[in-house]
Amino acid sequence: MNRRYFGTDGVRGKVGKSPITADFVLRLGQAAGRVLRRHSPTGRATVLIGKDTRVSGYMLEAALQAGFSSAGTDVVLCGPIPTPAVAYLTRALRLDAGVVISASHNPYDDNGIKFFSGAGRKFPDEWELEIEAELDRELESVSSAELGKARRLEDATGRYTEFCKSTIGEEIDLKGMRIYVDCANGAAYRVAPDVFHELGADVVAFAHEPDGFNINKGCGATHTKDLADRCREAGCQVAVSLDGDADRLIMADPEGNVYDGDQLLYVIVRDRMSRGKVFGVVGTLMSNYGFEKRMTELGVEFVRAKVGDRYVLEKLLERGWRFGGETSGHILALDRQTTGDGIVSALQVLASMRRTGKSLAELTSDLKLMPQVLVNQPMTKGYDWKGDQKFMAAVARAEEAVRGRGRVLIRPSGTEPLLRVMVEADDRELATRLAQETAAALGS
Repeated sequence: MNRRYFGTDGVRGKVGKSPITADFVLRLGQAAGRVLRRHSPTGRATVLIGKDTRVSGYMLEAALQAGFSSAGTDVVLCGPIPTPAVAYLTRALRLDAGVVISASHNPYDDNGIKFFSGAGRKFPDEWELEIEAELDRELESVSSAELGKARRLEDATGRYTEFCKSTIGEEIDLKGMRIYVDCANGAAYRVAPDVFHELGADVVAFAHEPDGFNINKGCGATHTKDLADRCREAGCQVAVSLDGDADRLIMADPEGNVYDGDQLLYVIVRDRMSRGKVFGVVGTLMSNYGFEKRMTELGVEFVRAKVGDRYVLEKLLERGWRFGGETSGHILALDRQTTGDGIVSALQVLASMRRTGKSLAELTSDLKLMPQVLVNQPMTKGYDWKGDQKFMAAVARAEEAVRGRGRVLIRPSGTEPLLRVMVEADDRELATRLAQETAAALGS
């Protein structure tokens, strides 16, 4: 069965246009409520709802709550809170599901709905398909006696703050550290500074005054070009940058270095290796070849999943491993959290710095990442690029040129009429030339 609404990370789109409209989200809530009750051994269900700071969250939260209530499903409201907090609280409170209203790193006029199971993990594919099937039914409320009730969880951020702090152990504190925290004017605007402060750090908070419209605007994990400069100017030893729903992490130091998901995952894996065996790590098609090469040198098996943290998680569960992530900053440490968590990941990195007495630059000094050059080449929607003989010949030439010293990745965009041509090599000029030449051959 083909998906009509659910993508790799829930339902997402432009607010006011299908499917991110109040009427559709009400139907979505009702459909999901029916599915949850069907799978509940008691025939009743309770769902927790959190959101980021987008102005549209007010509208969508009300619509979603109405949908669940009309299906006879109870609701626990958290207000603005990170996506991973919803995963944690759903599991900690033994609820049936968690829902996040967020479009992550996208601009404020986008929004989305994503679901977590009672185990704090992304909804199983089969449940999403069941919800899509339910959407074909007419809206039909249960009787008044069966309607779901709603309550607000007043201490949601406090509970999540304590959870985050617990992930590094009582023997570690951050006293004496001055940390720059970019909250992206998003869901972590209150909780992130509190977590680091309560662990003893001197916190310089940035982009922590959301107004409903400034989420991810020139700030956060997707705007880190000047993060190291801001870190230095604030007199901080390290910078932490989250995205709008705080499931991504990018870090920087005052020496001008910005550390992506591959580098931060490397620090966490090496930290765990110093205290036990790490059998394998999962990356994605976009993970740097230098990371893969270094894992192999250390005797750690490395496999790639499709782009998307849900696919990384699927591989980890399939193999019984604990660590994985994406270059973009989604990092999974399943010995601490069930999903990608920017604050928890940052704490694991900071704890490693504390344990070793080393800087981020020192902790990543033996990881040699290769230059990646990405060209987004426009193409007609539905174009058969695999059948383009000239293009495929150019791909083959590029692959031969980097054999043993890099790789070539061709990937169509899932949302735009673009073909992403990425070349990775130990020589940036070579990678740039090959990426441009290969992209230019498309449709020529």
